[in-house]
Amino acid sequence: MISVVCVYNNERLLEDYLVKSLNRQTVEFEFISLDNTSGSFGSASEALNHGGKKAKGKYIMFVHQDVDLSSNSWLEDAEKSLDTINNLGIAGVAGMSETGNTNEKRGRNIIKHGNPVRIWQWGNQIQKPEQVQTLDECLVIIPKKVFDVIQFDEIACNNWDLYAVDYCLSIKKLGLEAYALPMHIYHKSTGKITKNYYLTLEKLKKKHREKFKHIYTTFGDWNTSHPLIFQRLWHLMKARLTYPFRKLQNRVD
Repeated sequence: MISVVCVYNNERLLEDYLVKSLNRQTVEFEFISLDNTSGSFGSASEALNHGGKKAKGKYIMFVHQDVDLSSNSWLEDAEKSLDTINNLGIAGVAGMSETGNTNEKRGRNIIKHGNPVRIWQWGNQIQKPEQVQTLDECLVIIPKKVFDVIQFDEIACNNWDLYAVDYCLSIKKLGLEAYALPMHIYHKSTGKITKNYYLTLEKLKKKHREKFKHIYTTFGDWNTSHPLIFQRLWHLMKARLTYPFRKLQNRVD
């Protein structure tokens, strides 16, 4: 059984997307919803650890409120897939491989997002579970036996960003692996980068630099030895240079 944990701040979004798709599932599951409309949780790590410790399933799925599971058998299919993976530390639906010389080439997923609905741009589509360095936070699944040993880092990830990225890197230090699954979902949000993202990223650079030269995330490739301010400037310049081409490509698509 999969325990589904979701912290939400918009009950209508939760009901229209995640809950509606959960109600269509063909197997039993446990649903743990955490109401943060009043801001009682200060970070995703705090909230999800609170929910995860209550979970009784073999696997714990941490998922955003605006995710639609795109199949009535999604949970059943996911559990079957997870059961075939050896050395599993964490799995998700959108990951960043260490293979490839650009972020686009490192992306691994088959998900859709946004309005109008689009294939996610890091969409090097996969047909089977594939090892990745990190996973996007929109949906991740952790075996309960692993979560019982290591939870989300509430000190390094003390806001709402990069907690799954940090978890992926941390479990690799224990000899476990992160996997992207070929599982369809729809995620309403397209994501955005905030000041807190960079504050957390700076902490992750320090935490993981002895083991990892680069941290690959959906928002970029970050060298753990180089000053973050210069990397941010480089990403900004690159984005401005490539924006006209991306806009044209979106029109073509």
